[in-house]
Amino acid sequence: MWQTLMIFMRYPQPGRTKTRLIPALGPEGAAQLYRGLVAQTLAQVAILQREIPIAVELWFTGGTLAAMQAWLGTDLYAYRSQVAGDLGERMAAAFTATFQSGTERAVLIGTDCPDLTAAHLRAALAALTDHDLVLGPAQDGGYYLIGLQQPVPALFTQIPWGTATVAERTLAIAARVGLSVHCLPVLADIDRPEDLRSGSLLGINFLSK
Repeated sequence: MWQTLMIFMRYPQPGRTKTRLIPALGPEGAAQLYRGLVAQTLAQVAILQREIPIAVELWFTGGTLAAMQAWLGTDLYAYRSQVAGDLGERMAAAFTATFQSGTERAVLIGTDCPDLTAAHLRAALAALTDHDLVLGPAQDGGYYLIGLQQPVPALFTQIPWGTATVAERTLAIAARVGLSVHCLPVLADIDRPEDLRSGSLLGINFLSK
């Protein structure tokens, strides 16, 4: 497939999932919220799959392949294990592997952005026709989406992951290495207890399988 959507996710084991939300929701509640966020993200991905030809890869950690397939099925996605390392190393490795498989455009998202829609994903892929980098900035200073035409490992090094300067630093690196950039609208991630006040959570089914 000439274009690929990669989704970073974690097997929703209570106590190891959305750990920053555990003080507010408890281990089971945080895991259930995460399942709902994944279900909402995959619902938008399903819309995208009906509209355009695209390969979908679930890059997972925290569980086995059998556990992931029991949770999300075996028919719609390719499952790939994240490598060891920090977030930047894992994202860089995923992009490299996906481009080595022959794709021409690749977009990577997580599952923490309930406002992310199929329209945002279509816009990201379209922008990659004439931009080297597409970035979806998050309200907390990170990003919820990154898309590339080819691997650019420099974008994932010397970034203070989990801080309010991730998107800013990424764009600075892009400018330094001469990449053309398209930015999507700023959206909110659900990472911390204060994020739970977001109206975006109203549509999430906390009991999603």
